Amino acid sequence: MGSFSIWHWLIVLLIVIMVFGTKKLKNLGGDLGGAVKGFKDGMKDGSTTPDDKPAVAPAAAVAADKNTIDVEVKSKT
Repeated sequence: MGSFSIWHWLIVLLIVIMVFGTKKLKNLGGDLGGAVKGFKDGMKDGSTTPDDKPAVAPAAAVAADKNTIDVEVKSKT
C-alpha cells in the first residue's frame, strides 16, 4: 500500500495523455525548456560587474517640458 508501482504510473500517464493530448504536452515541454534556458541566461547576466553595464543618462541632462513631471528612476541591483 505504500508507494505506487510502475503500472500505477503508466495508467496515470495514459490518462494525462488522453486528457491533454500529445501536441499540448509537446508544447508544454518546449515552453518549459525555453523558460529554463532563459533563467540560466539571466543568471549568467546577473553575474556581470557594474563596469560592464552601460551608463544611464542622468535625469538632469534630459530637457524638461513644463507639462511633465520630473522623476528619478532607480535601477534594480
